[in-house]
Amino acid sequence: MKNVLLFITPTLIWGSTWYVITFQIGDVDPMYSVAYRFAIAGLLMLGVSKIWGLKLNFTRKEHGYILLQGLLLFGFNYWCMYSAELYITSGLVGLLFSLLVFMNLLNARIFLKTSIEMKVILGGLFGLIGTALIFQQDLAQFSLSDTKIWGLLLAIAGTIIASFGNITSARNQKAGIPVISSNAFGMTYGALAMFLIALISGKEMSFETNISYASSLIYLAIFGSVIAFGAYLTLIGNIGAGKAAYVAVVAPVIALVISTVFEDYQWSANSLSGAGLILVGNVVALRSSKKT
Repeated sequence: MKNVLLFITPTLIWGSTWYVITFQIGDVDPMYSVAYRFAIAGLLMLGVSKIWGLKLNFTRKEHGYILLQGLLLFGFNYWCMYSAELYITSGLVGLLFSLLVFMNLLNARIFLKTSIEMKVILGGLFGLIGTALIFQQDLAQFSLSDTKIWGLLLAIAGTIIASFGNITSARNQKAGIPVISSNAFGMTYGALAMFLIALISGKEMSFETNISYASSLIYLAIFGSVIAFGAYLTLIGNIGAGKAAYVAVVAPVIALVISTVFEDYQWSANSLSGAGLILVGNVVALRSSKKT
């Protein structure tokens, strides 16, 4: 039951963030939006860790791995994804991000020497086909223009970076670094890196004071970062990176439900079939308790 809750929490939250991120796309450069998000989340978690008496003293080597986790998971990954949505639809970005299941399986095998269960591969294939059916219209309208190709490459790069971040988190947990503490420092490191790179590259610092930008930023920082990542990375430690990555396959279905309510999304036979395949894949991939 604990793992079920750890799976449901990030799935529901990240399913909503596809819609919420649209309020972050605009006049503020994506790199700064990512930096604001994780600066708020990181400082908040450092405060919580201090109040709860969690371990905050780490060796230089441990900080090095936490820094790597922060750069991958809370920096470059999200910068790529935010930027990708400037060029291609959020649906196509979601479809590409669902490849995280297979990337995590491969990278966990290479770097953590874990086994690969055929159940997870089969479930991931069901999920990928289902996601493709749901976003068939986005795929049909996709053309290989210069901007579309750039968005495609950004989304793929973000997914690859996220997978390496997942593997780094799994490694850190195995080394005894607590999830909350590593997230607190990692998010702070990720935010600082985005700020520095943005300033060095000459990007103008800006901030939107309107309610939609500010409120979506707070939601993404607290729910999308602190709560969702805490649950998801704990899940990785419990059931393995391969199975935990199935969150990225199920979340787009939640996103469509939200889109139905707020954006008048119309369900079709393809989207309903796709949602069904994702649920079947979910059962197939997660029914075994063996770590992958």
